[in-house]
Amino acid sequence: MTSLAQELDGGSGYFMNARADVVSELVRPLGSVLDVGCGAGNVGPGLRAAGARRLTGVELVPAAAAAARERFDEVLEGAIEEALPRLAGPFDTILCLDVLEHLADPRAVLAALRALAGPGARLKVSVPNARHVSLVYDLVVRGTFGYTAWGHRDHTHLRWFTRRDIVELVGATGWRVTGVSHPPLGRSRRLDRATRGRSTEFLVGQWYVAATAT
Repeated sequence: MTSLAQELDGGSGYFMNARADVVSELVRPLGSVLDVGCGAGNVGPGLRAAGARRLTGVELVPAAAAAARERFDEVLEGAIEEALPRLAGPFDTILCLDVLEHLADPRAVLAALRALAGPGARLKVSVPNARHVSLVYDLVVRGTFGYTAWGHRDHTHLRWFTRRDIVELVGATGWRVTGVSHPPLGRSRRLDRATRGRSTEFLVGQWYVAATAT
């Protein structure tokens, strides 16, 4: 018998991440939360603990959507493009965590989500960093883009964003960018300090963008 994580993605945790670091950065109060690409809903308990009043999720993978229903008030199964007309806003907090890179038209989706946002609503986005040094190494040294089953170069990624790209995209869709951050650097912290932060763009695996409805 396989676990849910194994059923979904071979145990990689791709759908199982609780994203505690992201939740800790969210502006309170969270109010009514929409989590686009909510996976198995493991972020739900953290959102509840942070004061979320209601949790709505959208998830493409049936097994993950079924699991998320145990933690969310409502989960719509299917692609976000198809789910948009069925979402009952307004929402106070909207999450797009590791979602936009999988979409054919992330600009249209972000604009549609803006229409579902309540007054002063907040948006939180995370995307893989297209300038990560591992990609440069694979292209220059190994001569391959290096697609994998999951992670930084997941073979299902359709879009790639640098820090500048994702900030410009969010800002062009009716949101006002209020901050950019990233996960902890870990062992790369010494190099980042030595270069006075100039190496950050090549060391972080993801960018987090916070924005508010204009």
